[in-house]
Parts: sequence; structure tokens; C-alpha cells
Amino acid sequence: MAKLFCGSKELYLTTPVVMGILNVTPDSFFDGGRFSSHEEQLRHAERMLNEGASIIDIGAVSTRPGAMEVGEHEELRRLIPSIKTINEHFPECILSVDTYRAGVARAAVEHGASMINDIYGGRYGEGMLETIASLKVPYILMHMKGTPANMQENPEYRNLLAEVVNFFENKLGECREKGVRQVIIDPGFGFGKTVEQNFTLLAHLEQFKSMGVPILAGISRKSMINKLLNIRASEALNGTTVLNTIALIKGADILRVHDVKEAVEAIRLVRMIG
Repeated sequence: MAKLFCGSKELYLTTPVVMGILNVTPDSFFDGGRFSSHEEQLRHAERMLNEGASIIDIGAVSTRPGAMEVGEHEELRRLIPSIKTINEHFPECILSVDTYRAGVARAAVEHGASMINDIYGGRYGEGMLETIASLKVPYILMHMKGTPANMQENPEYRNLLAEVVNFFENKLGECREKGVRQVIIDPGFGFGKTVEQNFTLLAHLEQFKSMGVPILAGISRKSMINKLLNIRASEALNGTTVLNTIALIKGADILRVHDVKEAVEAIRLVRMIG
């Protein structure tokens, strides 16, 4: 799947691309509260686009470990004005929305988003896959064990790789049955995995290429870096770049990051070795 149709826009994946993160939340693990005003959101979006982001992923609900749910009304209150503002100023931007609610997904696309990023992979409530099929936008299908509130409470697998592969095989089949034609898979680094399990997934990322769909790697400043190096998220840029480079070598098509410039540079450098 070398090309995605994002509403009226097209996204080519013949080479890897960068998805820049814009959290409009007060409590996200790294940048919560930093982009609370529309002016701050616009400045950050402009910076990421200028640095080479192909997609901006807007999140209005924190999904950090231990995060509690925010109601749908509040999610929409935070999200829709941000989508409208960014669309008005950057109409050519491909906007993804990080949500697991079908109603929010529909409202987001109706107001200008053209991709949905679902950490629950269609397991939250009902109707997400049917909604995506009707909207005809690309769908990011992530693996998560448990929920954000409990996912890091001693996650256990009999066979990590086999379970994640089986999850994607089943879900991709369900997507096809429901009419979802454009799917991107995300192994869900940090979502119901220990540090060691995250590195196992990264080491074997190429195994997911056989599924024939694009792969997204979301490693940016996560605990798999911070816990291993005994640093804070604010100090994890170098570690993020190292792991993004490995992800690219292993076959990642999209890097979801807080720091766009460094990710774009990693892509350019990795491309030079084939």
C-alpha cells in the first residue's frame, strides 16, 4: 500500500514519513498542557510542517499509563476547535485524530480530519470499524493489552510475537469484512508491554511486513527509553532517534514523534544505506 487516500489528499509511502504529535490535553506524559491555546497549537503545527511532517496527529485524551478516561463531550470540546483552526491555516495538512470513539471519529472527519488513530483497535464500544468504512479514511490499528488505566500492571504473554501477530491477523480480517480498505498497523510500544517486551517487538518489527500494510512506530520519548537509561522523557530525544533509526531499518513506514526535525533526518540518513 504505497499510497493512502486521505479525503481529498494523497499520502505516498514509497519512503517513510513522519507523523508529528500535537496533544491538546492537560495531562499527556511529555507535553501535556503545553499547547492549550489555539495560538500555541498553530505555532507547533507550523513548526512541525516546516520541519517535514507529512501528518499531524491531534490527541485530546491522554493515553499514558494509568490515564483515566475523559468523557466524549470533553474530548470533542478540546478537539473540534483545534481541527478547525489548523485546517483553516494549513488546508493542505493531513490531520490524523487520536481517538477510540466512533462518534468522535465521525465528528473529526466531518470537520476536516482525514485519518483516525485508534489505540483500542476497534475494541472500545461499538461501531468504530463501520464508521471508518463509511468515512473511507485511513485507519491506524494499534495493539494494546488491557486499557490505559491498567495496561502496565504486570502485562504477561505466553508468546508475545505470536499474540500480537494473531491480533493483527484477526483484526485485519475484521476490517476487510467491515469494508475498511486502508489500514496501518501499530505494534503499540508502551501499551501493555514491559521494557523487555517492547524491545522484543522492535527487534522483530520486520515480521509484520508480511501482512502487506504500512507499519507505524510510536516510540517517541517513551518509558522503554527512559527506564532503561534512567532518564526523564525530556532527556530522551537521543534515545528516541536511535530507536527510530532501528525501526526504519526494520521496516517502519511512519514514525510518530514529538520531534519532527530529528525523525526526518533519521529517514534521510537511513535511505542512503538502501
